[in-house]
Amino acid sequence: MTKALFLLPLVLALAGLSTASRAEEAKAGDAAKGADKAAMCIGCHGIVGYQASFPQIYKVPMIAGQGAKYIVSALTAYQKGDRKHPTMRGIAAPLTEQDMADLGAFYEAQAKGVGSPAPAALATPVPEALKVRMAACVACHGANFSSPIDGAYPRLAGQHADYLYASLKAYHTDGNPLVGRGNATMRSQVVQEADGKKKLTFSSTELQQVAAYLASLPGDLRVVPQSRFR
Repeated sequence: MTKALFLLPLVLALAGLSTASRAEEAKAGDAAKGADKAAMCIGCHGIVGYQASFPQIYKVPMIAGQGAKYIVSALTAYQKGDRKHPTMRGIAAPLTEQDMADLGAFYEAQAKGVGSPAPAALATPVPEALKVRMAACVACHGANFSSPIDGAYPRLAGQHADYLYASLKAYHTDGNPLVGRGNATMRSQVVQEADGKKKLTFSSTELQQVAAYLASLPGDLRVVPQSRFR
């Protein structure tokens, strides 16, 4: 199978997602209002080095510097149950579309003006064969993994490696009411399904290598320390 034919299903899927994302354009967000609504977020995302313990121990993701549209997309997925995580589902459940838009605007703007992160020590490069297989990742998240082709896709460069690994592994998970992610495009990148059988496209070890590589890249994501008492 040629590379072009291999990527054709992905291109078609992305075209469909792009159309859907335009049809579901987010409301305009107000960053100032988002700051007032972020009290429920800062207990995890506003503490440097804070770690979650479910479904495994990992640093909670850096969301300051993510695109507003992605923040809305992620919160919507938790609200609908496409992303299964009891704590995030509980936080997202009562949010209105306007709440999500305001939070997205706040976190997109929050990292601006706080300075550049310290240069990361480049991790051991992923094996060349694995890097070739990551071509589909570049197609969505950008050549530097920090300039996604659509605002609904996350920036990955510089994100915590343990969080990235836990997130990628979640697409392997089936039948668990508390763990897993259901995005069809991402699922198709890590799992091949045919005739009712499932085959992992990336092994757990390979997902760890991918996560370590992405985390080593310079990016725009930050943890901006915040106090509960503002």
